[in-house]
Amino acid sequence: MSKLPDFEGLALFAKVAEERSFAGAAREAGVSVATVSRAVGRLEARLGGRLVNRSSRRLALTALGEQVVAGAARAFREAQEAEDAARDLSRRPRGTVRLAVPMSFGLRWVAPLLPEVLRLYPELVVDLHLSDATVDLVGEGFDAGLRIAALPDSSLVARRIRPVSALVVAAPAYLARHGRPEHPKSVRPDHCLGYAYRARRGIWHFTGPEGAQASVVPAGPLRVMNADALLPVLLDGLGVAELPDFIAAEYLADGRLEALLPGWHLPGGARSFVTPSAEARPAKVEALAEFFAARLSRA
Repeated sequence: MSKLPDFEGLALFAKVAEERSFAGAAREAGVSVATVSRAVGRLEARLGGRLVNRSSRRLALTALGEQVVAGAARAFREAQEAEDAARDLSRRPRGTVRLAVPMSFGLRWVAPLLPEVLRLYPELVVDLHLSDATVDLVGEGFDAGLRIAALPDSSLVARRIRPVSALVVAAPAYLARHGRPEHPKSVRPDHCLGYAYRARRGIWHFTGPEGAQASVVPAGPLRVMNADALLPVLLDGLGVAELPDFIAAEYLADGRLEALLPGWHLPGGARSFVTPSAEARPAKVEALAEFFAARLSRA
């Protein structure tokens, strides 16, 4: 005999006693009458005596049944309360979320939103990892990530939030010295600054009017691992660079940088919230997915 109590038998016996019916207990428990009958029979065999007397018209507890029913009902009630409490906790965003975000995007867009996150979800702890290197979410134990790229096929589940465009830019001082290129072939590769973690490594692929194709291989004097590090050299007029719109926007707006090659486009990407799996995603991850989808969908 198992040393563990027969919890199913006790629970179904408590339901039988409450409903005064095997059929009623089966209906309330969502199981078959045969399941209830077997569970009660098993419990009777374990306890060594009958718990109920049944006739065609009525069901009555035996003396042993009367002795057992209060404890069985209490065990059933406490088990229900434990499940309800656990279910409530699983629906409430709480605990630590390990979140991987690219450096520049994280500092500009994600970090300013964290006060709101922590106010909305006071039981949440955000472990924010900032790096432009592509993080292995599964291998490094992250719950989720924000990606700014054209995502390759993978086992990750991605929720696309908003498109991201890439722009080739230069400062007015650069254009005053070297002129404004009108075609990718006019862009001097030795003036093109590089970014180590760009998705299309080493080559700028352009699509132009009527589907025309052109490429530039950057060979300039600077290559960086974070796009913000390009800005001092760019703003000083010492080169040309590719920047995502979320970095370039403020500099284009005030004229410190200008977009080049109108009519020619680099492949775009997207802001995406990615997770290792969409199945049974914890409430803490689901809450952040919904939050960032709403806040980061803005232009």
